[in-house]
Amino acid sequence: MSGLDEILNLIEAQQKQSEDSIIKAAENKAAQILHDGDTKAQKAYDEFIKRSSAQAEKDYENACNSVDAEMKRRLLSCKVELIDRAIEETVSKLKEQPDKEYFDMILALTERHIQPEKGVISFGSRDLSRIPSDFESRLSELAGKKGGQITVSDKAEDIEDGFILSYGLISENCSFRSMIESDKESVRDTAATVLFG
Repeated sequence: MSGLDEILNLIEAQQKQSEDSIIKAAENKAAQILHDGDTKAQKAYDEFIKRSSAQAEKDYENACNSVDAEMKRRLLSCKVELIDRAIEETVSKLKEQPDKEYFDMILALTERHIQPEKGVISFGSRDLSRIPSDFESRLSELAGKKGGQITVSDKAEDIEDGFILSYGLISENCSFRSMIESDKESVRDTAATVLFG
């Protein structure tokens, strides 16, 4: 082999070694890039899963709270409706009592409001037409015990039930509706206790 051939072979061998070295370095660099990419991708994936899980948990909790609040609101609305219905039925039953029981109740209510002075009790047209014969004497007796005097007005008031008790310019509306409205929360509380314990 001539010297030229040896030089060419040496150059070719060095070139091959240089190529192998460059290819190996490129493969190592590519492997490092792939590894770094996989690491970054895994880290990004893990962070995304963590954020997504936290958001999903928060959304679930918010949804549960929203449903719970809506259920409580509906339950309260239903209870209020039942209480109001019970109150209406009670008022209706009170109004429809037989005359004796009805006016016994009126006397008991009147007794709470009697003042030691002259007063007038007024009824709606329906009640005015069904006052028992002994009502006025019983009413006078009650008023007398408290140092007062009450007469029954022959003029009908614009009320469905109960009565209006007047002492001069001061009148107290004791119709069932008015008494319930003036003490509505207490009436509702009592009805709620009876209905729901």
